[in-house]
Amino acid sequence: MLSYWRQYLAISPFYLIFAAFSFVPVFYSLYLSFQRYDGLGGKQFVGLQQYEFLWNDPVFWLSIRNTLAIWVLSTVPTLFGALVLATLLHSVRRFKGFYRIALYIPNVTSIVAVAIFFGAVFSNNFGLVNAILGTVGIEPIPWLSNPWLIKVVIAALMTWMWTGYNMIIYLAGLQAIPQSIYEAARMDGAGPVRTFFQITIPIMRPIILFTVVVSTINGLQSFSEPQVLFASNAANQNMGGPGQAGLTTLLYFYQSAFLDNDYGYGAAIVWAFFVLIIVLVVVNWRIVQRGRKS
Repeated sequence: MLSYWRQYLAISPFYLIFAAFSFVPVFYSLYLSFQRYDGLGGKQFVGLQQYEFLWNDPVFWLSIRNTLAIWVLSTVPTLFGALVLATLLHSVRRFKGFYRIALYIPNVTSIVAVAIFFGAVFSNNFGLVNAILGTVGIEPIPWLSNPWLIKVVIAALMTWMWTGYNMIIYLAGLQAIPQSIYEAARMDGAGPVRTFFQITIPIMRPIILFTVVVSTINGLQSFSEPQVLFASNAANQNMGGPGQAGLTTLLYFYQSAFLDNDYGYGAAIVWAFFVLIIVLVVVNWRIVQRGRKS
């Protein structure tokens, strides 16, 4: 093993940088969650008091509910739309490369730019959506004032950004299915709908469940979308919009740690949220295992 010391030395910068800027900070934040620390003075060990306060903090549970609601509202249409688009694109014969690029571009667009665009489009008074609705006699809708519509706008933003990413994954899975299976189904008299639900979906199940797991991790980490939409900063403590309807857990962590300078409590929030993500990922993993066994 020592004979490969040159190779290990060549790759060591990556591991040193990873340890310094990722591994160590992660465990330091766990240590910090048991301290009371404002970033300037000394640290004071408080044990589990941060977590006890967290358990009884109504704003934390509000952020959890908001995050889960936005996750469901964005994940379901994202995965369904991605599967439909991948199926349609799989049957296209011309300009397939153009469609791939066009549908994937939203995923590589700046989240800040997209959030500013959606804020303008769904503006209560001067938004494009309300202007279009006004042409058919519908009164302006308070997209950025109503608690549930706020979640719908954030979910629509996330759906627009992530549909293309999942579509590419589904398209790769569809292209791996042998055409002989579809030809046999057509010879047996199966129509397009029956073929889709009885052949495509069962074969694609592992890929679909993989995207569910990935979407769970990505969808629960919504932060920039509500922050930019509602201009959250030190001068605007109404995080997440009116009634804090768009206050996600990571946004609450940002408020506690970097606006309120309570770094110990912020660390406790993010570690409790990490446990929630792990639980949801494990649930999805069990679904994956059950799907493979069946």
